[in-house]
Amino acid sequence: MYYSSGNYESFAHPEKPKDVDKKSAYIIGTGLAGLSAAFYLVRDGKMKGEHIHLLEKLDLAGGSCDGRKDITKGFYMRGGREMDNHFEVMWDMFRDVPSIENPEVSVLDEYYWLNKHDPNYSLCRATVNRGEDAHTDKKFNLDRESALALSQLFITSEKELEGKKISDVLPESFWSTNFWLYWQTMFAFQKWSSALEMKRYLCRYVHHIDGLPDFSALRFTKYNQYESMILPLVKYLENHGVKIEYGMDVKNVIIENHGHKKVAKQIVYIKDDMEQTIDLIEDDLVFITNGCCTDTSCYGDQNTAPDLSKLKNGYGESWDMWKNIAQQATHGEFGNPDAFCSDIDATNWMSATVETSNEEIIRHIIHVCKRDPRKGKVTTGGIVTVKDSTDNWYLSWTINRQPQFKSQNKDTVLVWLYALNTNTEGNYVKKPMRECSGVEVCAEWLYHIGIDEDKIYDLAVKSCNTTTCFMPYINAFFQPRKYEDRPKVVPDGAVNFAFLGQFAETPRDTIFTTEYSIRTGMESVYTLLDIDRGVPEVWGSKYDVRELLRACYYAIDKKPLEEIDLSLKERLMLSTVLKKIEGTDLEILLKESGLIE
Repeated sequence: MYYSSGNYESFAHPEKPKDVDKKSAYIIGTGLAGLSAAFYLVRDGKMKGEHIHLLEKLDLAGGSCDGRKDITKGFYMRGGREMDNHFEVMWDMFRDVPSIENPEVSVLDEYYWLNKHDPNYSLCRATVNRGEDAHTDKKFNLDRESALALSQLFITSEKELEGKKISDVLPESFWSTNFWLYWQTMFAFQKWSSALEMKRYLCRYVHHIDGLPDFSALRFTKYNQYESMILPLVKYLENHGVKIEYGMDVKNVIIENHGHKKVAKQIVYIKDDMEQTIDLIEDDLVFITNGCCTDTSCYGDQNTAPDLSKLKNGYGESWDMWKNIAQQATHGEFGNPDAFCSDIDATNWMSATVETSNEEIIRHIIHVCKRDPRKGKVTTGGIVTVKDSTDNWYLSWTINRQPQFKSQNKDTVLVWLYALNTNTEGNYVKKPMRECSGVEVCAEWLYHIGIDEDKIYDLAVKSCNTTTCFMPYINAFFQPRKYEDRPKVVPDGAVNFAFLGQFAETPRDTIFTTEYSIRTGMESVYTLLDIDRGVPEVWGSKYDVRELLRACYYAIDKKPLEEIDLSLKERLMLSTVLKKIEGTDLEILLKESGLIE
């Protein structure tokens, strides 16, 4: 497997791999990683669909990219994913997956046209004073110490950041900057999150720094991501003869060492309360989704808080399976699940879905985000962070294009909200969010959009339906880690197995993205089948001097260098440099970036 860029590789179709007709594939988990592995086996691996078996414990494919309606409780959306125009592997796949609504075009075409006709951007990134004041100045307000520390983090090697927290590398003043407000709430980082992962995000999305305050860099699907992405992909696979076997609770993959070779020999699973096995030979390929950020999710509804009584650190089907596999490693080559799942207090947050058609509530929504959600277009453009709640729940909310579900009543609006702090009391509801019913969560949100206090509970009870979800491991992949804590997609010496998803290691890309899951699927298939076509490189904006200069300009709030607070020595050095580059391409680049006039 090798990386590539450019049209020559991306437009080419690989030859059929040698002996692929003799091979079978078993894919554990039907999240985006597992489904994408199946896709690449079919399209580029030319494997017969009937040779591909997707093993899923639940009765629904999609993993964490879910969206569903419980007919007794209401709509549930555990979360959503923000997508980038430079998700190279994702678009490589979806350019060949037909849309369900219009099978004559691809999911990519449908998505591309939608975001061209209705471009995404926010008119209100954050609020204060219960929605009365919109926090929209678009400035990062980075002080000198914070700016220098971010620059240092950008160039520090990943090896130096192993095991470190963000708070280990950034100064105290950084936490009060708008940069951190935007960054933390957009990506769900915490002060104790991995400095290594933050560096990857900085490097990966440096080309989007100008879009951080208003989300103009983002694009979204028409419906929830289950209906817009998972369903078309499942239909594509089923049309090619791929079978999804539900109710398959995989407990272990037995791996044997034969000299320098590692061979998967057996899959152990439970179905219908009986332990069973699948014996494997070297021509049987196994793709393992190790770990899951939504494992053991706990649900609440309008009148009931999530039941957290059975939660305990390290517990969950995906973690148990990974631990069983990791115990078979001779040198830790199958990763260290304990690095990610051993501290629920550090890795949880909670989300909720509010359904309403109440005119008064919708008027307050329009007042905050300056758009009517019933128009079927971009509404908030991304999350609206409630700055008043920073020391409380740290609440954010968003309204994507409506309807978000095809089955949704066209008069209703679905609001998704989430809170980073689940163990502190709210500004209005004096309870931790994790202890709240849907009504109470809704009441806190209604308070922050400016609903009169004497009307809040009446509206929350009679005019809204709110479902909730507590996710103990949703931030697990952001835990400080070492390189070897995540196994390589294909471990050294592995003959017929690979790891998939957010807890497998592929260089330079960022976890908590659709791209990361799909990339691991592509890399695993290309490696095990030896497919002779390049996997698209991670977009290299961090190596592009134009993007770096532009990022500097926006990071200092669009000030030219002459307006920056510099010491006399620094100003003299800058003057000398600028004189030396007069009339050169470097001067042109600096002018184009806005750093000099």
